[in-house]
Amino acid sequence: MNATTQRGWQWLVGLLFIGAGANHFILPKSYLSMMPSYLPAHALLVQISGVAEILGGLGVFLARTRRLAAYGLILLLVAVFPANL
Repeated sequence: MNATTQRGWQWLVGLLFIGAGANHFILPKSYLSMMPSYLPAHALLVQISGVAEILGGLGVFLARTRRLAAYGLILLLVAVFPANL
């Protein structure tokens, strides 16, 4: 993959995660309705995951934080997987 294509994918992934994270605060009801009943503090967990998505998306943009952001976003996706079933 050439550098221009790779940079384009990085921007796309970053913007998608930032947008999804912001959406946790814009439309929290849709995220709250997905929360499994066995988890406590649904609103707080939605906010935490929204902040994590925003920070991960921002981290993808910077070479210095890209790898850590990628691993963090992977862990976040694994953590929220039960809510998406």
